[in-house]
This record gives sequence, structure tokens and C-alpha cells, in this order.
Amino acid sequence: MKILFFGTNFISKEYLKALYIDHHDIFVITKSDKQSFRGLRYIPNEVKSYSKRNNIEFIQPDVFTCDVVDVIKKKFFDVGIVVSYGKLIPKNIFDLPKNKIFNIHFSLLPKYRGATPVQSSLCNGETETGVTSFFLSEKLDYGDILIQEKIDIDINDNFNTLLFKLIPVGINVMKKTIILLKSGSIKTTKQIGEHSITSILKKETGLLDWNNKANEIYNKFRGLYDWPGIYSIFSFGKLLGKRIKFIEIEKLNENLINSDYGVVSSIKKNKGFVISCSVGEILALKVQLDNKNIVSAWTLVHTGQIVIGDRL
Repeated sequence: MKILFFGTNFISKEYLKALYIDHHDIFVITKSDKQSFRGLRYIPNEVKSYSKRNNIEFIQPDVFTCDVVDVIKKKFFDVGIVVSYGKLIPKNIFDLPKNKIFNIHFSLLPKYRGATPVQSSLCNGETETGVTSFFLSEKLDYGDILIQEKIDIDINDNFNTLLFKLIPVGINVMKKTIILLKSGSIKTTKQIGEHSITSILKKETGLLDWNNKANEIYNKFRGLYDWPGIYSIFSFGKLLGKRIKFIEIEKLNENLINSDYGVVSSIKKNKGFVISCSVGEILALKVQLDNKNIVSAWTLVHTGQIVIGDRL
């Protein structure tokens, strides 16, 4: 099939690669190159890099001008596919391919619309998620559903492990959707049931509230594992005012109700330190102070930087 593909990051690249391996005729629309940290050069995104290596034609419009629309019209695409593109596509593009444009979204729509469905499902302690293919609509992630596939979320899954489970599921959903659209036998369904919208992540999203339950903090750790991570600030002790990031944690005594929370309540020899929550406790195993290397939590205890009674 002749496919118009919208994508930008490493996730998109895996889907583009699958289409290329299946010998589709692909034209790529991707985002502009990002300027490097020091502004000395522009860094191509992964979809652009893959396209160049494999001689796939691509463009990088900042705006969908009349010229861009004309390019799409003249190429007579069979279908359009969007995977982690990172920009809104205007309505006048939706119906240009013969079979319209569909999106691949990492949730069971209508739950977790928006930019952070994987992180949000983990932060909320969901036990299942999945991938949805759906037609683009004017409202973000509101279009009619084509195919949905579910997977279980393991209690030990974090953002990285769950994402890499979802990518191949989504590739399968994409391939099934293409086959059904080509045959003309696909049926759409309206999005019904409980809906939710996810938020853009910021560094501040990772700040912990120890008044939460240990389960809630552990789920936040899982969801924000890749970025921004979870952190807290010492309000009492030798590290007063210092920010500490939690790289590896465990939850303990999940049903223990604490009258005080955010306090280093005990020490686990050769492991780390325990922090009380409103219900349950968190064992810190690996941590990182600002501008320092990642260390075992036990190192901070062993060197006397953290003691029982310190407060976060």
C-alpha cells in the first residue's frame, strides 16, 4: 500500500521499520530537527535518520501550508498512519488518503487520552492496558475505534518494561488495521465508557507527597521511571534542603497506618533506609543527591548522612 506516515521518535521508528520490511511504499512526515543542548548543531530525530538510511522520502514541515497539502494530494495515498508524531494534524489533512488517517495510541480508549497514557496507567495502578487504532478527529484522541488489543500490566512493570511490551502489540494492531482497510471489511465503533485525559509531564510531577499511601508512591515510581523520576526534599537532618531522587525502591508493610509520615523510621542494614507513608512504608535502595552520582541508599546511612528521625 501507499502509506503516508507521521512519526518522530524511537517508538515511531519501530513502526516505520515494520512498514518498510513489509515493502509498503512510504512517504514520511516528521518533526523538524532539534537543536543540541549548546545550540551548535541540529540533531535529526530517529524517524528522519531511519528514512535517510533506507531512502524513504520525507519532509519536515513546521506548518501544514498549502504547499504541504498539495504534496499529499498529488501522491494519492491509500492510508495515513500516525505514531508518536508529536504535533496536531489539521482537519483538512484527515480525508486526503483514500482510507483516511488512523492513529496508534497506547491505551484502551477512551481511557487515557493525551500524551502520557503509559505513564498515567502505571501511576494509577491499572492492571491492564492495551493499544487502540482509531481514525483521527478534530478532538484529541476522540475518533472512532478500528481495533483494540489488551495486555496485562505486571506489578513489577515500569514505564520502560511496559512500553516495550506495548510496541510489538501496537505493530500487530497497525498491520491488522491496514489489512482490514485494504479489504474494505473493517468496522468502526464509537468510543464509549469511562474516559480520562492525561497531562504533560514536568519535572515537578515527580515531587512526592508522603501523605500518600506506599502503594500510590510505588505506582508513581513505576510510571515516572524513565522521566522525570520521583524525588523529595529533606526538611530536617544533615541533608536539610537537599533534593534526593529515588532510583530504586520497594514498598513495605502496605497496611501499616502511620500517625507520622515522611520520616526515616528505620534502617535496613546493607540495604537502605525506610520512610513512613500515611499507610505503609517505602524502602529506598538506590538514590541520587543533586549533582551527585547514583549510590546505594545504604551508603548515605553508612556515612552518617541519613539517620532515623530525618524528615522529608
